[in-house]
Amino acid sequence: MANRGANARRNQEVDNTISYVQCDGLAVMKMVKHCHEESSNMDLAQGALLGLVVDKRLEITNCFPFPKSGDETMDEEEYQLAMMRRLRRVNVDHFHVGWYQSADVGNFLNLALLESQFHYQTSIEESVVVIYDTQKSARGFLTLKAYRLTPQAIAMYKDNDFTPDALRQLKISYENLFVEVPIVIKNSPLTNIMMSELGEMVPEEEGTRFLDLGTASVLENHLRCLIERVDELYQEATKFNKYQQGVVKQEQEKHRMLVKLNQENASRIAKGETPLPEEDVVKQFRPLPVPPRLNSMIVSGQINTYSQHISQFCSQSLAKLYITQSLQSAKEAKGQ
Repeated sequence: MANRGANARRNQEVDNTISYVQCDGLAVMKMVKHCHEESSNMDLAQGALLGLVVDKRLEITNCFPFPKSGDETMDEEEYQLAMMRRLRRVNVDHFHVGWYQSADVGNFLNLALLESQFHYQTSIEESVVVIYDTQKSARGFLTLKAYRLTPQAIAMYKDNDFTPDALRQLKISYENLFVEVPIVIKNSPLTNIMMSELGEMVPEEEGTRFLDLGTASVLENHLRCLIERVDELYQEATKFNKYQQGVVKQEQEKHRMLVKLNQENASRIAKGETPLPEEDVVKQFRPLPVPPRLNSMIVSGQINTYSQHISQFCSQSLAKLYITQSLQSAKEAKGQ
């Protein structure tokens, strides 16, 4: 509990622009519909979020999808401006407050997402990216999360320096690359009444699907993706280790030649000759290019996300198993 409280305080210190996101049911349903439509075509769904900021609460009241990237006849920027103008005419919130994107089994953290959120957050300070996981939601686990870049990540992108020394100075790692903002779904009282009435109309046998124990497919996909990311991280670590070995080898060779030069200069001075400058030896060894560490940081963050999802998913699955075990025991006792 102490660690959890410390993490919460640290997140508040990192990002105090907004405290939580309040999303209307209409916007959620439009995002869900668009993401599932695109997932059936194996495409990535993306769209704009509209709303406003009230105190430290970001209210998302509407959204609209972006045009497909393959459509070259449509200018995406002009399309967004036209959509916001039309929404303003019908008295709908038209202020741009972020964007949303679909994900497949938690696989969303990549370079393109970081760059897009950086451009959004530097132009619109309170903007967020909402991630909707289509596959997990289809299995009964509604996964809707909002993220923002931390000030350290924004500073890293502004400097455009991803070397180990630069990341160490900024004190940034995969753990503080993003900060998750709590998201709350809000419906009108009339919508809540309608949902209650619809819940009473649902047949009793329809509710059994929420106790589906066939969760192995989702867990298997999580583990498969986790293995792939671990392999990527191993490759990145191998590249960095080769760089370090090259630096050590270069320094040893430079030291050997400097020692040889000093011995030669000592003999030249003894003969009364002019010693040779050390700069000639130093110029022969150009600094090796430092491999960027951004990709390894992203992969580490994705591994951390997969681990959290697997932990949460397993705890929910175990709860279902205990419930079904109790039901089965009660059924057997009743039969006897």
